[in-house]
Order: sequence, then structure tokens, then C-alpha cells
Amino acid sequence: MTVVNGSFKVMSIFVRHVVQQASAIDSPVARTTAEPEIQLSAGGFEALIGVEEINSSNDLLPNITLGYKVYESFGSEQIAQMNILRLLTGTGDVIPNYACSKENKIIAFIGDRNTAPSLSMATLTGMYGYSQVSYGAMDSVFDDKHQFPFFFRTVPNERKQYGAILKILHHFGWTWVGIVASDDDSSLKGSQELKELLLKSGYCVAYLKLLIKFSDTIETDILDIFYEISRSTANVVILYTHSDYMIIFAQFLSKEEIPAVAWIITCTLTSSPELYTMLMFNGSLVLSLRKGNIPGLRDFMYSANPQKYPNDNRFECAWSIEFYCGQVGSHNDTYVTGYRESEIRLPPCTGNETLRDIPLRDYDVQNFRRTYSIYTAVYALAHALHTMLSDIKDIGHQKTEFRQWQLRHYLQSLHFSLLSDTIYFDEVGNLPWYYDIVNWILPDGPISIGNFNASAPEKDQFFINTTAIQWHQMFTEIPRSTCSDTCHPGYRKSTRQGQHSCCYDCVPCSVGSITNATDIETCTLCPEDQWSNQGRDTCIPRTVEFLSYEDPLGAALAAVAVVLAVITALVLGLFILNWDSPVVRANNRDLSFLLLFALMLSFFCSLLFIGYPGKGTCKLRQTVFGLFFTVAVSSVLAKTITVVIAFKATKPNSKLRNFLRTSMSFGFVLICSLGQAVICTVWLITSPPYPDYDSQSVTGKMILKCNEGSPIAFYIVVSYLGVLAALSFFVAFVVRKVPDHYNEAKMITFSMLVFCSVWITFIPAYLSSNSKYMVALEIFAITASSSGILGCIFFPKCYIIMLRPDLNKKVNFITKHTNIKT
Repeated sequence: MTVVNGSFKVMSIFVRHVVQQASAIDSPVARTTAEPEIQLSAGGFEALIGVEEINSSNDLLPNITLGYKVYESFGSEQIAQMNILRLLTGTGDVIPNYACSKENKIIAFIGDRNTAPSLSMATLTGMYGYSQVSYGAMDSVFDDKHQFPFFFRTVPNERKQYGAILKILHHFGWTWVGIVASDDDSSLKGSQELKELLLKSGYCVAYLKLLIKFSDTIETDILDIFYEISRSTANVVILYTHSDYMIIFAQFLSKEEIPAVAWIITCTLTSSPELYTMLMFNGSLVLSLRKGNIPGLRDFMYSANPQKYPNDNRFECAWSIEFYCGQVGSHNDTYVTGYRESEIRLPPCTGNETLRDIPLRDYDVQNFRRTYSIYTAVYALAHALHTMLSDIKDIGHQKTEFRQWQLRHYLQSLHFSLLSDTIYFDEVGNLPWYYDIVNWILPDGPISIGNFNASAPEKDQFFINTTAIQWHQMFTEIPRSTCSDTCHPGYRKSTRQGQHSCCYDCVPCSVGSITNATDIETCTLCPEDQWSNQGRDTCIPRTVEFLSYEDPLGAALAAVAVVLAVITALVLGLFILNWDSPVVRANNRDLSFLLLFALMLSFFCSLLFIGYPGKGTCKLRQTVFGLFFTVAVSSVLAKTITVVIAFKATKPNSKLRNFLRTSMSFGFVLICSLGQAVICTVWLITSPPYPDYDSQSVTGKMILKCNEGSPIAFYIVVSYLGVLAALSFFVAFVVRKVPDHYNEAKMITFSMLVFCSVWITFIPAYLSSNSKYMVALEIFAITASSSGILGCIFFPKCYIIMLRPDLNKKVNFITKHTNIKT
């Protein structure tokens, strides 16, 4: 098995001792006491504890001793490939397709931390059917199981951290961000994908700057990034790069005055201890691998020394690198990966050196993140091997023989518990997606403040403790990062043409619409019965308006109508008391009584237009008005016709005298009224008036009204009345100069002139008004026209009855041209 550890390590784990008899696998024989062969470079300590725990366990791989070798890759694809070939050869030489070591059987490979070496390793190990478990390579290219069928990893696909970044941005309301990425294939592709996802999710990317590590213009490139960060209004920057790139960037800018920005650092940087101490990253939010507290790791690290592993020259080499010392009187060869770089005479080691004396963050003892990933990889391979050997025994093999390619199936179906976690690989060889959210704080170090678990239910996926975050010292509160100021309730966002969608102006909502939250793109119309308040952030009930009796205008109109109705009733009473007087008997007194009664009802019907417009009142308003006015106008017309006939039928035997009978006059009124009744009945059956409201005519008000249902029917009713009135006016006008002492034709002419004038002026005024004033105009037209008839026809008669009784004599109503019977 090969592991990449520490800086960049390639590690192979092999079976040092296997009990040959299948039956002995479960036997309680003691393990071999031989120490596992360990080739250790700096940083390889973390894997050793996992191997030792497995080798000392009686439950996992009994009678089998695991050993491992560690080689340094330095992040180089070529070195990683050469080390793979050395391990496969077994001699330390690079000899493809040749294995000379029969003692130690390689199981699988662990490594590397970065994509490029892991990709190079996967090409070779997959070719020979060896499984590879990476503890750090997060590139999504490894999800392709057709190309990498033997590749597994104890870290999630780096694309899965996009969800955590979106959650963080949403939580703090950051919509305006910058991205700094390195120019390697993995970071370049990942940063582009992240940018597209941010834009698709409604966020805006102020810039995407690439850091080119190996370039003659690296100083210019870094300064360009620095100036972009300085002049941009984005206060949040996402680092999507690898630590070696970022260390160069941060070290170069260490003397520059970096503007206050909140850094979101992706998981690819979290294993770089150098970044922890850089002031520019103080207060950053970092996505980290899951933390696991490995029991005994710290004590194991503190107790490790060359004396514990005296036969391991590479352990001694690693010790000399860390403490810069060597054996007394000897030269220490400071080499790694099998290459002798130099020979340096070092001061002798005292033997008392311990890892307590160096920053243990270099070995991830404090956070147990990278270490836990390596630790998990070792246990995953051990459990898979254990299950595979058990299956070989169960199917009856006499020897524990296996082929390396068989292990892939058992890794794919792996499922076991490690510490407090359940370990299994999904269909593409990844562990479940889980990230810790860490706050980098100087000088205390990383502090866990939340997590993101994509495999949990939606409501439980994301958690962050905002109060525990310590931001950069330049921030006095939670940073804000928006291209434009927040649009408060009552305003909507209006995108600036040609700019990012996050750059917008705040425009007040129009009248009748609101926004009740910040940064809303569209104002919401208030319901029909509500209206926007002055701040345009709340819908309030509209002022309901209709002509009521409590309204001064309604009360005044009602009072006028009642007074006129009472006056009409008094005139009717006066006429009844003077039933047989000549002025009452002139021109058909029965028609006069009917007309007075119709006028009184017309005054009262105007009261139907005042008050709440219910279903009943809406149906009765226009129809009752139409019928009563038809009776009144047709009575006037009948009286006019009576005057005409009276002066035409002067001869005793004239046939026209038959039309002077009261029955004929009432019949004429009845026929005219039936015509209007038929029109009103059809109207009520087909499309009757109904209660309605108008929320558009008057701002902030809802006008209750009666919808006529059928405007055509309404106009027919009014037109019918107009035709009767026009006929009355025309006939009365023709006979206005009839030579009698009391000429009622003139009075009828004046009354119809008033009537027609009122209704002709009513039409344009009615159409141009709204709200309750439309109803008030119609009431006024009813009372004014009725008053015109009452005043012009009956007040002169009342004057004679009450004030000029000397004129109320029969002789005054007889001329040579008249012969009228009452």
C-alpha cells in the first residue's frame, strides 16, 4: 500500500507476515514480533500509529503483520511515478514490469495529497490492478470510474464544497465576491465552475484573478491581484488555490497594506500550517476536512525517536532534518526519495530530542484533519483486506492467496465504524461529503465554528456559530459585501444596464404596491381591498367610500328629498281639500292626483341611492326610479294631450271629446308605464344590477357602487324617459299660446324644459365624475327634475288656491275657445 503523507508522501503498505494455512486466520496465535519495515520521511509519523494499532489488534487482520514504506513525492508527477515503480520492483530501482521482492506482498497504495501526483500514481497503480486511496486529492476528475476504477479517497470531491460556500454567502448576505485562483488545471477548472455556479445562483463575481506560480512576471501578476482587491468594492475574496501558490502570494504581499477583506479559503489550503501565521488571513473562514480525535496520537508522537526504531535509517534521516543533528562523529545523509542531495556534517544528537520541541502543527496533531484522513485510509484498507481474506477462507481455499485487483470490490462495499464515524465509499469512491467551517485566528490558531454535511437533510446540512467568529481586526462588525446598498422595504431593485445583476439602484415602489423585505426585485401589488401606506412597505385597508346617511352630502340630499316629498304630499292634500274648486278641476284633476303621487314616490326613490349598496337596493334603484318617473312623465304627457284635445274638440258632437274621459287618460299612462315595466323586467332577468367596487378611480379608496349590469338596458330606460319628456315638451310647446285665462300648457312647457335641461346636463357631468359624487349627481337630477315639474305645474295653482281665491272661480276658466269637462 502506498501513502503520500506529510508534505507530499507516497506510501506503500504491504503484508509482512501472512499465516499460510487458511484455518489459521482465525486462530488465536500471537502475531509476529518482527517490527514492520518502515521507510519514513518527515511527516510520515501520522500513518505509523494506524499500522501499529492494526498490528496489535486481535480482531482486525489476526496473524497478519502490515508494513509500509514512505517516499517523498514533493508534489512532482515524475517523482511519484518513479517511487511507485521502486515499490513495485522491490529493489529501490526503477524497473517497469519487474518485481524481485517475494517476501513482502504489496496490498495497495495511499496517496497523494495533491491532484497531479495522485493522477500520475493512479495511472500506474490502476494499470497493475492496485487500489489507491488518496487522503487529499479532491479533483472531480477522479469521479470517472471508467478511467480510474481503482481510485478511492477519504476526502470529498472538491466540487462539493461549492454548496458550503453558497450557504456561507447566503448566511451573511454576501452577494459581491472576488475569486483568486492558481493557474494549475484543477484550480483553474474549479474556480471557473464556482464562478458559473455563483452567477447562476444570483451572486456576482467582481473579478477572477489567476496566480501564475512559475512565471517571469509573477511579481507583476501578484501586484495586479493586489490592486484589484484594493480598488474593488467586494469585501469578500474566495481563495481557490493550493497552499504553495498562496504562500508565495501572501509572503510577497506581507509588506503591503492589504485592504480589509473577509477571506473564504477552500479546503485545498487547509493543510498549510504556514498560512495560519500570516496576518492577512487573520479572521478568515476556512473549509476544512472533518476533524477526528485519534486516541493516543499525541503521546505516540511525543514518544517517537530513532532509538525506538533503531533499524530504520530513514527515521534517523527524518530526525536529523527536524532537529538538524546527527550521530556523534558521523555524517548524516540528508536525503529523501532515495536521492542523496548532499552530505552535511551535523552536530551530534543528544538522544533527548522529542517532537514536543517543534511546532506540532507541522504534523497536524492539534487539528487531526489531514492526519485523520490518512488514519482513515489505513483502516479502510485493513478492513477491506480483512473481509477479502475472510471470504477466501469461507469459500474453501487452502491458502490465503489473493490478487491485488480483488481488493477493489471490498473497498467499494466497505462499511465500518471508526471512532465516532461510519466509513463507507459511495459509487465513485468518495467518503460522505462533510466539511468543518474553521475560523483562523491569530495567535490562537484554527477554531471550529460550524460544519456543512451535504448528506444530511436540507435543514440540518449547514450550521455556523456567528457569535464565535473573530473577524479581521480591521472589521468592527460583520463584514458587508454588496455591489449596491441594501434596498429597504418600500423600494425595489432596478438593475443597472450593462452591469452585474448585483449592481442596482433602489427605486420606490409605485402607488398601490409594496415590498416588505430588503433587496426585492419586484414590488407586490396590494389586494383590491387594500392600499400601500406612505412608506410603501405595508398594505393597509382602503378607505371604503359610498354615499351614506352619515356623510354630510348624503344627509343633505336625503333631507332635501324628504322635504320635497312632504311638500308634494301637502300639495296633494291641498288639492284633495279643494277637490271641487275650478283650479283643481281644470285639465283633469285625476291626472293631477296621479302625477302628484308619482312625484312624491320619485322623491322617496332617491333615498334608495343613499346608503350601503346591497343586492336589493342595487336592483331597485334604477328600476324603481325608471317606473316612477315613467308614471310622472306619462301623466304630464297625458295632461298635455288633454289640453290639445280640449281646444280641438270645441264642437258638441266632436269625436275627440271621447278622449277627454278620465279612463282614456289613465289608459294612456298605463300603456306608457307597462312599456317601461317590460324593459325593466327584461333587464332584471338578463343582467340585473349588482353591488360592485371601484379601486382605480380614487387613490387609496375603494368606492362601493352598484354596477348597472347591462349598460344598454340602463340607457334604454333613460332614453324611454327622454322620449316621453321630449314628446310632452313638443306638444306643450305647440299649444303654449292657447287663449285661456289659465293656460296649463305653458306650465307644462316650462316644466318639461326644466326636466330636459336637467337630464341633458346630467349626462356629461355623470360620465366625468366618480365615487360618491356620481350617485349624488343622479339624486340631484331626480330631485331637480321632479321639483321642476312640481313647481312649474302645481305651485301656480297652489298660489291661486291659497293666496288668490278670487281667481278660483269658474268664470275665469271659461273662454270662447274652451269647453273642458273635468
